[in-house]
Amino acid sequence: MPAWLVAIFEILKFTIPALIMFWAVQSLFKEFLQGQQQMRLMEIKQQQSGTTLPLRLQAYERLSLFCERISIPNLVMRLKTEGMQAGALRLALMMAIQQEFEHNLTQQVYVSEQLWEIIKLSRTDTVNVVISVAEEVDPKADANELVKALFTAIETREGAPLLTAQAAIKKEAGLLFG
Repeated sequence: MPAWLVAIFEILKFTIPALIMFWAVQSLFKEFLQGQQQMRLMEIKQQQSGTTLPLRLQAYERLSLFCERISIPNLVMRLKTEGMQAGALRLALMMAIQQEFEHNLTQQVYVSEQLWEIIKLSRTDTVNVVISVAEEVDPKADANELVKALFTAIETREGAPLLTAQAAIKKEAGLLFG
Protein backbone atom coordinates (compact mmCIF):
# COMPACT_ATOMS: atom_id res chain seq x y z
CA MET A 1 0.00 0.00 0.00
CA PRO A 2 1.38 3.39 -0.90
CA ALA A 3 2.60 5.60 1.93
CA TRP A 4 0.26 8.46 1.09
CA LEU A 5 -2.78 6.13 1.39
CA VAL A 6 -1.57 4.90 4.77
CA ALA A 7 -1.18 8.53 5.89
CA ILE A 8 -4.78 9.31 4.80
CA PHE A 9 -6.10 6.28 6.73
CA GLU A 10 -4.13 7.38 9.80
CA ILE A 11 -5.59 10.89 9.54
CA LEU A 12 -9.12 9.53 9.04
CA LYS A 13 -8.64 7.16 12.01
CA PHE A 14 -8.28 10.21 14.31
CA THR A 15 -10.49 12.69 12.41
CA ILE A 16 -13.70 10.63 12.12
CA PRO A 17 -13.98 9.86 15.88
CA ALA A 18 -13.14 13.51 16.63
CA LEU A 19 -15.90 14.70 14.27
CA ILE A 20 -18.38 12.26 15.82
CA MET A 21 -17.43 13.48 19.30
CA PHE A 22 -17.73 17.13 18.18
CA TRP A 23 -21.20 16.49 16.75
CA ALA A 24 -22.33 14.69 19.94
CA VAL A 25 -21.05 17.49 22.20
CA GLN A 26 -22.66 20.13 19.96
CA SER A 27 -26.00 18.30 20.03
CA LEU A 28 -25.92 17.93 23.82
CA PHE A 29 -24.93 21.58 24.26
CA LYS A 30 -27.74 22.71 21.94
CA GLU A 31 -30.31 20.67 23.91
CA PHE A 32 -28.95 22.07 27.17
CA LEU A 33 -29.29 25.66 25.93
CA GLN A 34 -32.84 25.04 24.69
CA GLY A 35 -33.76 23.56 28.08
CA GLN A 36 -32.29 26.58 29.85
CA GLN A 37 -34.21 28.92 27.56
CA GLN A 38 -37.48 27.08 28.23
CA MET A 39 -36.87 27.22 31.98
CA ARG A 40 -36.21 30.95 31.78
CA LEU A 41 -39.41 31.51 29.77
CA MET A 42 -41.38 29.56 32.39
CA GLU A 43 -39.86 31.68 35.16
CA ILE A 44 -40.78 34.88 33.30
CA LYS A 45 -44.36 33.66 32.74
CA GLN A 46 -44.65 32.73 36.40
CA GLN A 47 -43.40 36.17 37.48
CA GLN A 48 -45.81 37.89 35.09
CA SER A 49 -48.68 35.76 36.34
CA GLY A 50 -47.85 36.72 39.91
CA THR A 51 -47.95 40.38 38.90
CA THR A 52 -50.94 40.45 36.56
CA LEU A 53 -53.27 38.11 38.44
CA PRO A 54 -53.88 40.55 41.31
CA LEU A 55 -54.37 43.40 38.81
CA ARG A 56 -56.88 41.38 36.81
CA LEU A 57 -58.79 40.40 39.94
CA GLN A 58 -58.86 44.04 41.00
CA ALA A 59 -60.20 44.98 37.58
CA TYR A 60 -63.04 42.45 37.90
CA GLU A 61 -63.84 43.79 41.36
CA ARG A 62 -63.86 47.38 40.16
CA LEU A 63 -66.03 46.60 37.15
CA SER A 64 -68.46 44.71 39.35
CA LEU A 65 -68.60 47.72 41.66
CA PHE A 66 -69.07 49.94 38.61
CA CYS A 67 -72.16 47.94 37.62
CA GLU A 68 -73.54 48.27 41.13
CA ARG A 69 -72.85 51.99 41.29
CA ILE A 70 -74.56 52.79 37.98
CA SER A 71 -77.68 50.76 38.69
CA ILE A 72 -80.60 53.15 38.75
CA PRO A 73 -81.77 52.36 42.31
CA ASN A 74 -78.27 52.93 43.69
CA LEU A 75 -77.81 56.12 41.70
CA VAL A 76 -81.12 57.50 42.90
CA MET A 77 -80.29 56.71 46.53
CA ARG A 78 -76.96 58.52 46.25
CA LEU A 79 -78.00 61.52 44.18
CA LYS A 80 -81.59 62.47 44.92
CA THR A 81 -82.01 65.24 47.45
CA GLU A 82 -85.12 66.75 49.02
CA GLY A 83 -86.77 69.37 46.82
CA MET A 84 -84.81 68.36 43.71
CA GLN A 85 -86.43 68.81 40.31
CA ALA A 86 -86.64 66.01 37.73
CA GLY A 87 -84.36 67.86 35.30
CA ALA A 88 -81.67 68.29 37.94
CA LEU A 89 -81.90 64.62 38.91
CA ARG A 90 -81.63 63.58 35.25
CA LEU A 91 -78.50 65.68 34.87
CA ALA A 92 -77.01 64.30 38.10
CA LEU A 93 -77.73 60.72 36.99
CA MET A 94 -76.10 61.26 33.60
CA MET A 95 -73.04 62.91 35.11
CA ALA A 96 -72.62 60.18 37.73
CA ILE A 97 -72.80 57.41 35.12
CA GLN A 98 -70.22 59.17 32.96
CA GLN A 99 -67.90 59.84 35.91
CA GLU A 100 -68.10 56.23 37.08
CA PHE A 101 -67.32 55.04 33.57
CA GLU A 102 -64.35 57.38 33.19
CA HIS A 103 -63.07 56.34 36.62
CA ASN A 104 -63.02 52.68 35.50
CA LEU A 105 -61.94 53.18 31.90
CA THR A 106 -58.43 51.82 32.45
CA GLN A 107 -59.79 48.47 33.63
CA GLN A 108 -60.33 47.48 30.00
CA VAL A 109 -56.62 46.67 29.83
CA TYR A 110 -57.07 43.73 32.20
CA VAL A 111 -60.27 42.16 30.86
CA SER A 112 -61.24 40.56 27.58
CA GLU A 113 -62.47 42.66 24.72
CA GLN A 114 -65.84 40.89 24.83
CA LEU A 115 -66.31 41.69 28.52
CA TRP A 116 -65.39 45.31 27.96
CA GLU A 117 -67.99 45.54 25.17
CA ILE A 118 -70.61 44.09 27.55
CA ILE A 119 -69.65 46.70 30.17
CA LYS A 120 -69.96 49.51 27.61
CA LEU A 121 -73.33 48.21 26.42
CA SER A 122 -74.65 48.06 29.98
CA ARG A 123 -73.56 51.64 30.58
CA THR A 124 -75.15 52.78 27.32
CA ASP A 125 -78.36 50.96 28.18
CA THR A 126 -78.54 52.62 31.61
CA VAL A 127 -78.00 56.03 30.01
CA ASN A 128 -80.69 55.30 27.42
CA VAL A 129 -83.19 54.27 30.10
CA VAL A 130 -82.58 57.51 32.01
CA ILE A 131 -82.89 59.61 28.85
CA SER A 132 -86.05 57.90 27.54
CA VAL A 133 -87.83 57.99 30.89
CA ALA A 134 -86.75 61.56 31.64
CA GLU A 135 -88.17 62.71 28.30
CA GLU A 136 -91.63 61.65 29.53
CA VAL A 137 -91.36 63.62 32.79
CA ASP A 138 -91.56 67.40 33.04
CA PRO A 139 -88.06 68.68 33.96
CA LYS A 140 -89.58 71.12 36.44
CA ALA A 141 -91.58 68.39 38.18
CA ASP A 142 -90.51 66.98 41.51
CA ALA A 143 -87.67 64.44 41.23
CA ASN A 144 -89.93 61.85 42.86
CA GLU A 145 -91.94 61.68 39.63
CA LEU A 146 -88.80 60.81 37.67
CA VAL A 147 -87.81 58.25 40.32
CA LYS A 148 -91.23 56.55 40.12
CA ALA A 149 -91.07 56.50 36.32
CA LEU A 150 -87.52 55.08 36.38
CA PHE A 151 -88.45 52.34 38.85
CA THR A 152 -91.51 51.44 36.78
CA ALA A 153 -89.38 51.29 33.63
CA ILE A 154 -86.73 49.02 35.13
CA GLU A 155 -89.34 46.72 36.71
CA THR A 156 -91.09 46.15 33.38
CA ARG A 157 -87.91 45.54 31.37
CA GLU A 158 -86.87 42.08 30.33
CA GLY A 159 -83.20 41.20 30.62
CA ALA A 160 -81.20 43.78 32.50
CA PRO A 161 -77.84 44.48 30.80
CA LEU A 162 -76.24 45.33 34.15
CA LEU A 163 -77.11 41.84 35.45
CA THR A 164 -75.71 40.35 32.25
CA ALA A 165 -72.52 42.37 32.73
CA GLN A 166 -72.15 41.22 36.33
CA ALA A 167 -72.67 37.59 35.29
CA ALA A 168 -70.05 38.00 32.54
CA ILE A 169 -67.61 39.51 35.04
CA LYS A 170 -68.08 36.57 37.42
CA LYS A 171 -67.72 34.06 34.62
CA GLU A 172 -64.51 35.60 33.25
CA ALA A 173 -63.01 36.00 36.71
CA GLY A 174 -63.84 32.37 37.42
CA LEU A 175 -61.83 31.31 34.37
CA LEU A 176 -58.67 32.51 36.12
CA PHE A 177 -59.05 29.75 38.67
CA GLY A 178 -60.58 26.95 36.70
